[in-house]
Amino acid sequence: MSGPLRGLFLGDVVGRAGREAVVAALPGLRTRLRLDWVVINAENAAGGSGLTPDIARALFDAGADALTLGNHGFAQRVLWPYLEREPRIVRPANYPPGAPGQGLTVLTLASGQQLVVLSLMGRLFMEPLDCPFRTADAALAPYRLDDGARLGSGVAGILVDIHAEATSEKMALGHYLDGRVTAVIGTHTHIPTADAHLLANGTAYQTDAGMCGDYDSVIGMRTNIALERLIQRVISARQEPAAGPVTLAGAVITHDPRTGLALSIEPFRQGGVLPPT
Repeated sequence: MSGPLRGLFLGDVVGRAGREAVVAALPGLRTRLRLDWVVINAENAAGGSGLTPDIARALFDAGADALTLGNHGFAQRVLWPYLEREPRIVRPANYPPGAPGQGLTVLTLASGQQLVVLSLMGRLFMEPLDCPFRTADAALAPYRLDDGARLGSGVAGILVDIHAEATSEKMALGHYLDGRVTAVIGTHTHIPTADAHLLANGTAYQTDAGMCGDYDSVIGMRTNIALERLIQRVISARQEPAAGPVTLAGAVITHDPRTGLALSIEPFRQGGVLPPT
């Protein structure tokens, strides 16, 4: 019988500083934290908006098993054809049919067990996409957590990245999927929330994982440009990622492959200016 599985989810990687810090740290983290899987939200990794194939390959080479996207996922058009042939990158599943790429992937871990990764995007204060709740129902219909009891033949876990602005919408999705998935982790706001906990039916939840970027900034972007845009309304000024010391932020999730349910969730922070965990 196999023991618990342990995974790391990292929040939005912002710009060159963020991605270089992740690439440098990830090999050591996989060993030190004894990780069975690593999933990273990479939708801001290319200049603060989008992802490119070269950056994706660098994150995979460093030890990422899957990358999730969000509302900036299609910002770099060079990524579009790559999405069609790289199943380890998942954009929000509730984009309309015909959007590049896919919204769900099934990873086979070194143990032979399978982990499902689903990306969804919220609709409150965001683009008017299809309903994330109904999309989750349809996307997850083929998968059962309790199949994970048989090594190599079932789903040992399901991770959901909900990329959304409203905390209420994220929390609602967490409760909606409680007991049906291993973890629901929020992204997009770039600020780590203090509510990492297990829901009543065994799903791990955190409203926002935070970002892998420079926190001496405005959500990862240079402060002076952000202030110009907010105070002087100089909206033509292009946002630029901050390049100071990077804090890696996310969550470590331990789950039972026999049930697929979470045993624990712990906030993860390393480096930069935030207190480490």
